[in-house]
Amino acid sequence: MARTTKGGSSGGPRRGEQRRRRTASPRKAPARAATGRAAAKKTPARKPASPPKTRPKTPPARSRTPPAKPAARTARGRRAPARRRGWPSRLWRLTSWTLVGTIWTAVALALLVGWYAYDLPDVREAATRVRPAGITVLADDGTPLAVAGEVHGETVTVATLPPALIQAVLATEDRRFYHHWGVDPFGIARAIVVNLRAGAVVQGGSTITQQVAKTLFLSHDRTLRRKVQELLLALWLEATFSKDQILGLYLNRVYLGAGTYGMDAAARRFFRRPATAVGPYQAAVLAGLMKAPSRLNPAANPDLAHARAREVLGNMVEAGYLEAATADRLAREGRPTLALARGAGAGGRYFGAWVLGRVDGYVGAVDRDLVVETTLRPAAQAAAEAALAAVLDDPDVRARGATQGAVVVLDRRGAVLAMVGGRDWAASPFNRAAQARRQPGSAFKPVVWLAGLEAGLTPDSVIEDAPVTVRGWSPRNHDNRYRGPVTLTTALAQSVNTVAVRIAEHAGRDRVARVARRLGLTTVDTTDPSMALGTIEVSPLDMTAAYAPFANGGRAVLPHGVVRIRDRSGAVVHQRRALGEAPRVVSAAHEAAIRRMLRAVVTRGTGRAAQPAPGAGLSVFGKTGTTQAFRDAWFVGFVETAAGGVALAGVWIGDDQGRPMDGLGGGGPAAAVFRDLFARWRP
Repeated sequence: MARTTKGGSSGGPRRGEQRRRRTASPRKAPARAATGRAAAKKTPARKPASPPKTRPKTPPARSRTPPAKPAARTARGRRAPARRRGWPSRLWRLTSWTLVGTIWTAVALALLVGWYAYDLPDVREAATRVRPAGITVLADDGTPLAVAGEVHGETVTVATLPPALIQAVLATEDRRFYHHWGVDPFGIARAIVVNLRAGAVVQGGSTITQQVAKTLFLSHDRTLRRKVQELLLALWLEATFSKDQILGLYLNRVYLGAGTYGMDAAARRFFRRPATAVGPYQAAVLAGLMKAPSRLNPAANPDLAHARAREVLGNMVEAGYLEAATADRLAREGRPTLALARGAGAGGRYFGAWVLGRVDGYVGAVDRDLVVETTLRPAAQAAAEAALAAVLDDPDVRARGATQGAVVVLDRRGAVLAMVGGRDWAASPFNRAAQARRQPGSAFKPVVWLAGLEAGLTPDSVIEDAPVTVRGWSPRNHDNRYRGPVTLTTALAQSVNTVAVRIAEHAGRDRVARVARRLGLTTVDTTDPSMALGTIEVSPLDMTAAYAPFANGGRAVLPHGVVRIRDRSGAVVHQRRALGEAPRVVSAAHEAAIRRMLRAVVTRGTGRAAQPAPGAGLSVFGKTGTTQAFRDAWFVGFVETAAGGVALAGVWIGDDQGRPMDGLGGGGPAAAVFRDLFARWRP
């Protein structure tokens, strides 16, 4: 029987070694579960036995039994610590979440697109889309004067337009047009880079297809909804139409300034030719307008339009359509053609608006594009504008309170040859020539003198220039002096007020009113004694027309500006009827008498400032007009040339608020405008 040592059995050393191995091991085996909290407190922790002191240290013997596997769970059912997971597990989780996020993002985008797409218009309507009718007003030589609504030209196709025009548009607007599918990611990226380098937005990323979608179907709001719809419509357009059809839609509908839409309308407006006949330089001008049609309008800003055309020609060189030397030559030789874009000027705007206001009366509701041919002559218009501007810009005239003016020029039949309704259309579009009602003052006296002639007086009849009182009213002469007995001719030449009142009382105020209405002053409906001095209110247009019988053989005229109205196909919608000779409203004898007296006004009376320079070859007839406190200054009359040309003109100078002018009467600035007008232009 084997002996045992103190503190252990025969297996003691082995068990001691095992205990030492468990103590030295970096991992601890799972402890046994305690049977209860009380047992755990009563049982002290077992201390490992120390090795025998009598034996030398020997290497621990390898255990013959493999170490036990750690239990998966503890006695109370808790999961043991899990092993660490490696990178394949993390990659799988990342991939899973990415896939899930992508799916949800796609769903959200699909819902968003569906929400924005549910009310999209049908792009198939683009080819037949109805556009508003437009009206173009032309001078007698075809110069555009005004537009109303959207002015469109003939419908053009890519095949019928000059290659240079197509190349200019593509080189400037969308060089990859024939290579993308409605949206151009490369173009967008290029625009971003260019804009970042420039530090400003100098290039857009929209394709021509996107611009068609925006122009035809969408508003100009800068919202996410509109942008998404623009992209969707662009894709739909590309799927529905060919590239040439989309480009044709663009070239026919793009706004190009001055009220014009489409290449053909702009070519006719600025170069007086159809789009099918423009040259390379003109094509560059038209293509350049797309960037800023109002600012680059060649009629208003020819220098800016030329600079932009050079940029477009440079784009064509970059795109390989032109050689650099050819582009320089085209820019140099094409610059003079911009003169064709100049209209009749700001004054033509007054006339154009006056004509547009009468179109409905001629044709009814406007349901198609119309062209209105008028009587206005650009040369007469330019002369009237320049003459009025020269006087109103005079420092002395301005200092004395003259702030506005109006000029009307008529031919002997009443056709309006020129109309200036103010000094600046942009500042005030109110037409003082046709809409303003002002007192004509002494410019009304020829009407009173005609009534006197019809009542038996003659140019040589003598009337007393002396104080007079009618119904408690006692008018005075403008110079506060009395001349005694004077003839009718002298009294008109010197614009004697007392004689005018005596003539009206002699002829009868009713007769004076009837004569005025017969001459075309239909608003005269008073018989007040002051009527003899021109206290009735008339427009410069009507007052000028009232002088026509003194210049055309005694026949009344109706001022008019429209000759013909036609549609784009050339069909005549309205034609001014040839009425033949108008009825005579002034006898030949009385006409001759009035002419003689109006001539004396200019040669030796208050209208001497209207007399042309010696040798001018003009005979001038007219009458000055000045109202109380110098609130209005007039000169109305007509000229005759040695060749038989006749033209009437009426000039008004004053202030819109009716403020007095410091001593400015009809014999001053108004007569000067009349003289300068016919020095610049001859009928």
